[in-house]
Amino acid sequence: MNDPDAIEVNFDGLVGPTHNYAGLALGNTASTRHRGATSSPRHAALEALAKMKMLMDLGVQQAVLPPQDRPDVSLLRRLGFAGSDSDVLAAARRDALRLLAAAASASSMWAANAGTVSPSADSGDGRLHLTPANLLHNLHRAIEAPTTTAAFRAIFHDESLFAVHDPLPAAHALCDEGAANHTRLCNQHGSAGIELFVYDRLGIDDADAPATRFPRRQTREACEAVVRCHRLDPARTVFARQNPDAIDAGVFHNDVIAVGHRNVLLLHARAFVDQGTVIDELRRRFTATCGGELHVIQIGDDEIGVEEAVRSYLFNSQLVTLPDGSMAIIAPSECGETPRARAVFERITAGGPIRSFRLVNVRQSMRNGGGPACLRLRVVMTARERAAAHQGVFLTDTLYAALTGWVNRHYREELNPEELADPRLLEESRAALDQLAEILGLGRLYAFQH
Repeated sequence: MNDPDAIEVNFDGLVGPTHNYAGLALGNTASTRHRGATSSPRHAALEALAKMKMLMDLGVQQAVLPPQDRPDVSLLRRLGFAGSDSDVLAAARRDALRLLAAAASASSMWAANAGTVSPSADSGDGRLHLTPANLLHNLHRAIEAPTTTAAFRAIFHDESLFAVHDPLPAAHALCDEGAANHTRLCNQHGSAGIELFVYDRLGIDDADAPATRFPRRQTREACEAVVRCHRLDPARTVFARQNPDAIDAGVFHNDVIAVGHRNVLLLHARAFVDQGTVIDELRRRFTATCGGELHVIQIGDDEIGVEEAVRSYLFNSQLVTLPDGSMAIIAPSECGETPRARAVFERITAGGPIRSFRLVNVRQSMRNGGGPACLRLRVVMTARERAAAHQGVFLTDTLYAALTGWVNRHYREELNPEELADPRLLEESRAALDQLAEILGLGRLYAFQH
């Protein structure tokens, strides 16, 4: 199968009205470093939209995923808080401030964790497969799965072309962090590729695993389950284990230390356990499946150490194909302010498959530990699949103008963590989401709308 009209669409998460710095994700060093700081939901949302518009203007197709209803009052009710919505929020603020913070998190903005996607060219039944991530490791993320599943099914609604699976069962052995630990490599988007799944622990029996300072979030069993659900050919899948030393340096997902696109894999030399063997297997399977050469670009400690790469988010960049066929890297502006990171980009774009790099300002997201790649979910789609998907989420100049106007009308300029219990914030957020569902044509996506 080779569909020349297949392209990679970036589905970016819209930043929600409750974007704040609660520092909930242990192991995400930027998140914990900015815990308690004042955020700007409006600036965060506009920065993310500006990134989408920049990519759209470059000729990269963009779409959006809606944010979630936050604070999640239903979660707090299930945890024993009672009364009106304002009573529930006040009681949670008084008795369980961290639970309130989890219920109010806008973390669904990082769409790389929304799920894992396998294109129709790779699946055994010729459909595009999506599995929403259960994100079990962190409470503030585990509550996202139901709305993410509903959004996927509203967008990818034609079951003859799309298979939207349920999230994997909510079990410690099946922790799944989505596409942040998944990379697809190919020559052309519409032809068969190989899929790389990265894990950092075994879910059933991992007694001999090295101890880490920070948590290990993704299990191999979860990766293997997604492979089966997506009907992938085992001969075209590769599993790699995250380097525990990298985890301790703040690499909580693989997309913090590696990024791949088409026939290019850019990664740090300390990304995986037994990295030489992993790369050899990737190259062998790539040649057997795709033909041609897999370009592996390894960056060593002599160019930039893991800790500095994490601070600058060098590897949390987006690799994209431009309309002229050249490949560009979209990096956070922090890389331009980090001499060693900038030097890496200048070297790798001086020759080889990546021809240029561009810097983008997503500072509000970066302070919470999410760079450009965290904000997007890559979905390879044929022309027929794009036509069959819900059209209201595909970014156009008109939709961009509508969304920026919507943000400016509904979002607060500043938000402090102690304001998460403000019942007016809940009212403002729901009014915004109610209008957004109308703008995107998604109907009654949220429970409060019923």
